[in-house]
Amino acid sequence: MLRSTVQLHGKTWARAFSASANKIGFIGLGQMGGNMAINLAKAGNNLVVFDVVGANIEAVKPHGKVEVAASPREVAASATTIVTMLPSTPHVEEVYLGSNGLIHELTKGHFLIDSSTIDPGFTKKLSARLAQDVGASFVDAPVSGGVNGAKNATLTFMVGGSDSAFAKATPILKQMGKNIVHCGDVSTGQAAKICNNLALAIEMVAVSEAMTLGDKLGIDPKVLAGILNTSSGQCWSSTLYNPYPGVLENVPASNDYKGGFASVLMRKDLGLALDAAKSTEASVPLTSTVHQLYNMIVAQGNGQKDFSYVLKFLEGQKK
Repeated sequence: MLRSTVQLHGKTWARAFSASANKIGFIGLGQMGGNMAINLAKAGNNLVVFDVVGANIEAVKPHGKVEVAASPREVAASATTIVTMLPSTPHVEEVYLGSNGLIHELTKGHFLIDSSTIDPGFTKKLSARLAQDVGASFVDAPVSGGVNGAKNATLTFMVGGSDSAFAKATPILKQMGKNIVHCGDVSTGQAAKICNNLALAIEMVAVSEAMTLGDKLGIDPKVLAGILNTSSGQCWSSTLYNPYPGVLENVPASNDYKGGFASVLMRKDLGLALDAAKSTEASVPLTSTVHQLYNMIVAQGNGQKDFSYVLKFLEGQKK
């Protein structure tokens, strides 16, 4: 049980927190996590949330019964089921194992779902430590589907964990997503995610090259996109997320590449894929090349632009 103090009317009051099975903790309320938490709140769950950005917390609060914790540790003291959605491996390490981390309040009754996209090797080590030190159950459950999928609760969850842990996670994940896939043991969800994003990045660069070349050859971008979308070049990056401005409405390319999935995060995921390929001696030459493109995009100060901004980057390159 965690105790903390608050100041009220000039007096100091003690607060005691006892983890409840009737609450879901949620840590990481950015564009993805915030919308995922909102869907859990709308489904009638009592949430206990934490984020380092106050505005992210305020965006979730109006959508249901939402308590605000002062730290990850306080989340663990208040809820036995906890979802985390964080930007990178160091963030996950700090939230779980840091001085104010979850581990200080975890027990064997806690169930943890990490939907961050991080290093599969670290995921294995984290799961093993949680099991050994406190007996807590853990699954990795990274997502695909983007911000719109998070808003509309149509995400795909790629889950790594035991059969029993997967069965326990599924009812929770179904409130935030449409497709819940059991990939295997802990860390296989992360493996599936980085393989998916590897393919997505290469696909986006290919579509961007085709759209850029077609434009220079005098083909109307909407006509070319229509051909791609009904021919052998059909793919998600053209059909639902075309990188050429004006071809599709309600995609980042038609909003100055704002929102969506930041190029700096795609660079991070490609780095994870390259690290995994190195450790397994897999050959990924295209991944290496595409990673270099996103390195240059970030170096130019455009890391917060959506990853489809690679089309504009390519337009600016000269042979």
